[in-house]
Amino acid sequence: MHVLVLGSGVVGTATAWYLRRAGHAVTVVDRQPASGLETSFANGGQISVSHAEPWANPHAPAKILKWLGRDDAPLLFRLRADPAQWLWGLRFLRECTPARTRHNIAQIVQLGLYSRAALQALRAELGLEYEQRTRGILHLYTSAAELDAARGPTALMRTLGCDRVEKTPDECVAIEPALAGIRHTLAGGTYTASDESGNAWMFTDALAARCAEAGVRFRYGSDVRALVREGGRVVGARVRDVANGAETTLTADATVVAMGSFSPFVVRPLGLSIPVYPAKGYSITVPVVRPERAPTTSLTDDEFKIVVSRLGDKLRVAGTAEFTGWNTALDRPERCEAIVRRAQTLFGDACDWSAAQFWTGLRPATPSNVPLIGPTRIPGLWLNTGHGTLGWTHACGSGKALAELVGGRVPELDFAFVGGTPVASTPAMPARRPA
Repeated sequence: MHVLVLGSGVVGTATAWYLRRAGHAVTVVDRQPASGLETSFANGGQISVSHAEPWANPHAPAKILKWLGRDDAPLLFRLRADPAQWLWGLRFLRECTPARTRHNIAQIVQLGLYSRAALQALRAELGLEYEQRTRGILHLYTSAAELDAARGPTALMRTLGCDRVEKTPDECVAIEPALAGIRHTLAGGTYTASDESGNAWMFTDALAARCAEAGVRFRYGSDVRALVREGGRVVGARVRDVANGAETTLTADATVVAMGSFSPFVVRPLGLSIPVYPAKGYSITVPVVRPERAPTTSLTDDEFKIVVSRLGDKLRVAGTAEFTGWNTALDRPERCEAIVRRAQTLFGDACDWSAAQFWTGLRPATPSNVPLIGPTRIPGLWLNTGHGTLGWTHACGSGKALAELVGGRVPELDFAFVGGTPVASTPAMPARRPA
């Protein structure tokens, strides 16, 4: 069949690859001039099965209250006159119970394990190079209370097959010697040797090239204006050429919405309201000037909600989450400056912090952090969105599983795919996407 994939970030591109490999004709639509230029462009660079504890957990409400009013807070809600934000927030609070947290961790870990294996197989098959490192991921804690709070989720992840194990401060420094300067502040850490890191944009760009070689058609510079529905079925999408404004209708047997934070605006006119809201994240990319002092193992600083990955001769530090709507502007430099201060505390003079390049992107978050993958109640319409901070971690598994579902097969994955229950129909989302 002919499948239309809307969105060419890492999730959409991976989806296109697996659909094409399954024998489908595939067309990918993206408003950018190439793949991976929005949320996938300068993210934290982790393939992190161990990053499975959702933002919505029993400790989250108290932390959010503590951080209210702080412009540099790791998790920041700026309340707006926006029904979507309020509804998403209420659903977020509902996910903070211990039972819901355990359920969501299980979903996230199972998809992560499946996806990481798919990525590794794909890398070996295609010989992809993207500044990858297979040195694991170390979660570090400078707060004994934060370390203690991580023990329960860590134990649960191990029962699910994630090899995340607790480490002493000395063991943390042995794994990553660049932490020696803050050894006296470390309470401990957890380490997952099988996790990885790398440049998500390079991966997406390389995979898009292989997709094109395999026959996938890319329509870059094309803005999705609306889904096209005939006789109760979605039969394609209407797109506008960014350069000349001309509109075209693309038809397909199946249409996959993989447009990240903008997915709700595409499905809303059909009466579907999906619980995806943008979590604005920030990153800095800085040149390494003293390689012996810079980390080579990818790190997660849970207390400050940032991740660190070595990308060639640069260091990427990314994180924080700001729930403030669909504003894509880099208009709050204090958020990036807070990341610089924390990274400089961790690594001293390892990098030229004055040369930091700032970036921001909208991560498509569900209240549970569990992505939406599968068919909607409207025939011909599929979802692959809502991956939050784990878009690259879950991209290959999401794409592979969706290709199986589109082909009428059952994925080898215990996951709560969309489709068993109809997607809710509510007036929560505005009818038009912001300019």
